[in-house]
Amino acid sequence: MGKHARLTGKRAAATSGSGGAVRARPLPIRSTVLLRRPVDIWHKPALSAVVALGIPEFTLLALGRMDLVLYTSAGAMCALYAHGLPYAARARTLMWVVLGMVASLGAALTAASLTTSVPLLVLLASLVAAVHKMVCDATRVGPPGNLIFTFISASAFFVPQRIGQVPFHMALALGAGGLAWLVCMAPALVRPRGPERIATARALEAAAGLLRSGPAAADAPGGPDRARHATAAAVNAAWQTLFQVPGRTPAAAAARAGLERLLVRAESALAAPEADTAEAERYAAWARDLRRGRPLPEITLTGAQAGELAGITADHEQAAGAVPRGPAPGRPRGLPAVLRRLAPGSPLLPIGARVAAGCALAGWASMAVGVGHPYWAVVTAASIYQANTTLSWQRALQRTLGNLLGLLLFTALLPVIHTGHLAMILLALTFQFCAEASITRNYWLGSVWVTPMALLLTEFARQLPARTLVTDRWIDTVVGAAVGLACCVLVTNRRAADRIEIALDQVAAAEAAALRLLDGDGGPGDADVRDGDGVPDDGARRIGWARDRLAASLMELREAVEVSAGEWWQRAVPEERVALAEQRGHRTLARLVRRLSAPALAA
Repeated sequence: MGKHARLTGKRAAATSGSGGAVRARPLPIRSTVLLRRPVDIWHKPALSAVVALGIPEFTLLALGRMDLVLYTSAGAMCALYAHGLPYAARARTLMWVVLGMVASLGAALTAASLTTSVPLLVLLASLVAAVHKMVCDATRVGPPGNLIFTFISASAFFVPQRIGQVPFHMALALGAGGLAWLVCMAPALVRPRGPERIATARALEAAAGLLRSGPAAADAPGGPDRARHATAAAVNAAWQTLFQVPGRTPAAAAARAGLERLLVRAESALAAPEADTAEAERYAAWARDLRRGRPLPEITLTGAQAGELAGITADHEQAAGAVPRGPAPGRPRGLPAVLRRLAPGSPLLPIGARVAAGCALAGWASMAVGVGHPYWAVVTAASIYQANTTLSWQRALQRTLGNLLGLLLFTALLPVIHTGHLAMILLALTFQFCAEASITRNYWLGSVWVTPMALLLTEFARQLPARTLVTDRWIDTVVGAAVGLACCVLVTNRRAADRIEIALDQVAAAEAAALRLLDGDGGPGDADVRDGDGVPDDGARRIGWARDRLAASLMELREAVEVSAGEWWQRAVPEERVALAEQRGHRTLARLVRRLSAPALAA
């Protein structure tokens, strides 16, 4: 799980001590600017956004209505979302993203048409930004999260507007959003099962890394527990992806079943007793085949694994439209799950309070130093709020650095920008592509390109003197980052440590249920018809559910620990209890996997 080893130095001082002790955590600097490898599918949102933005912008250029670019961009920016989801789930998610974007835009434009009070508009924009943050985190919509919603709506709050214009402008956004939906769904015509193949490939690659490092050493201090955690997380994410893949036709069901067989084999790496280079290379080769669109390999499963999938298929045949392997019964999904994450006591509520307070104070402070339309300060403050203070501190530094370099780039390109709208469109599309190509390497690098693109979007409607534009944005950036970070430090998330206790209880409960099942006391159905390995078909399904529950609990525990460990002023993390719970949980998880995968069979 990545943190079993004994801590030393400053970090040990920050996290050791009694359970009720409160410690200040050091804030990192060097790691904030380091570059990472880009995400493997970065080109998909990049190209989708360029197409979805380019078509409306060139159309408006031909019509001579470049003042409408902000409204079409609101819908077109929805093309950045949901690229990791299977197409059936992507269609639903993008529909809600577009509707949410149009609703936010409508609220902002209506407010702009009803009042010209800048302090009031700042307050309203801040409250909307807080809603964006909490809803995006609760729905787990994925990158780019709340930032695009907040950027568009915050800009719209300060656009001169008449109430009669609002429906037309919202219709433009909705039309551009529909185009973005079509652009994002278009790859389904070429590779209809691409997203789930990529998710399975990631799980196989993580499993290969675990097998190369030697899974058995993970119980030892300093062992390759990061590889074990990465594998469990990748496998869990792949299963969550396959949960959303319908199998309405025989071909679709067969393709999904092939991916499930590969995923079951990848999961068996968690139970491997020692390093296995040959098996790791086999997994890596399968992953390459998946990414390149080649036919699925034939996989041999154990009798228990085959029994699990057979029982899952029977479930699917009994319930039309159900996925072949779903989460364990009784776990909330969809809207109930979202409402549960937003219920009183949720750790998202302090984050929402941080965003609302920080954005409002940043906007008002920007006004106090002379910026007439301080929406950029609101956006900056909203963008830096992450899961904890440490991550917010890093994002503030990254945002400030990236915006400064982006302003320098914008200033250098002013002669080109002033040549006309065609040059502005081409530059905006180039900036958008470069932003998506670099933002997964580090946020500051992406901000270098996002900043001039955002400035260009506001320039289409009305041009401001270059000196005023650059000065205002620089002031907004510094004020927004400073005030936002101050609120992040002052409005601490006291529920972060409580979340660890809840997560520890969930891991303990999931482990106890799994052990009862493994020891033959799993409740009714344990004596159902058995397959050749002595595991009941129904029991295999319930072992799969127990595995899902335990894996999800371990993921939640690790996330809770990392969130709490990054808070500036928080009770010490119970490192020993967490390490013990993770070690025991992973050992039990390995037993569940071993029960389904032994004896191991070669493909």
